Amino acid sequence: MFADNLKKLPGISHLAAINLLDADGNAVALLENKPGSAGSVAVYNHLAQTYGAITPQAAQKGLEIYAEHTDDARAHPGKHPNIDRLLQIIETGITLRIKHVFAE
Repeated sequence: MFADNLKKLPGISHLAAINLLDADGNAVALLENKPGSAGSVAVYNHLAQTYGAITPQAAQKGLEIYAEHTDDARAHPGKHPNIDRLLQIIETGITLRIKHVFAE
């Protein structure tokens, strides 16, 4: 279950957000550490720490962490944009880097 998986990830209280950057360094998304997206900040932060970036291999691991939400995302495209992004990374083979935005 996603809630159980989240408990195993490193804390993110020091982060205000994570910027996702494409190969050219352009910001493609901002994940804010707030209710509704804090879990995704934790997942993406963990993947970047583990794999160095959000690679296709990291994205596959992310889908496992999202657990039951991954199936829901596949059944309802657009409902879970942060999972949709991981599916797109796997499909296209792209890699996204992250840039931390630290809490003040």
